[in-house]
Amino acid sequence: SSPGTGGTTATLGRYVRYRQHCTRVLCADAERSVFFDFYQSGDASLRLDCGSRIEGIGRPRVEASFLPKVIDAMVKVPDALSLAAMHYLAERLGRRVGGSSGTNLIGALVAAQQMKAAGESGSIVAILCDGGERYATTYYDQAWLAGQGYALAGLISAVAASVEQGEPLPANILRANI
Repeated sequence: SSPGTGGTTATLGRYVRYRQHCTRVLCADAERSVFFDFYQSGDASLRLDCGSRIEGIGRPRVEASFLPKVIDAMVKVPDALSLAAMHYLAERLGRRVGGSSGTNLIGALVAAQQMKAAGESGSIVAILCDGGERYATTYYDQAWLAGQGYALAGLISAVAASVEQGEPLPANILRANI
């Protein structure tokens, strides 16, 4: 799950612990968000000058509803990778999704890579949290993407290779605390 205010992720983590499920919760954070850094440092006073470019998730300050103690792992996902995953999902599903759904897919892929490396098996669930219709003039507009400096073709291919062939995502662009 990716944190907007962190409430959904915290609820998932609290529920897993309350029910004593053999389940781990990974939080996938947006590029311009303080949650990952707070998770690592414990410093709730962290602030950024601006918020996330992925609508609906990430915050420039720590929200009280974000509870890092009930989260088992986090990954910081670059915006370009979130958008590439969003485009991959839209193509694969035949309907548009939003950027935070792309962020969640990257989190799921990171979890799968970690499980594979550890010789673990199991199920992975990611939240498809937003439709993409409202992004027709931004995230789905090639001129807008180019104007923002996003060249997604190579990243979309990397996401496809990860999903379809189990190839690892480019490790040099992800920050993880697994």
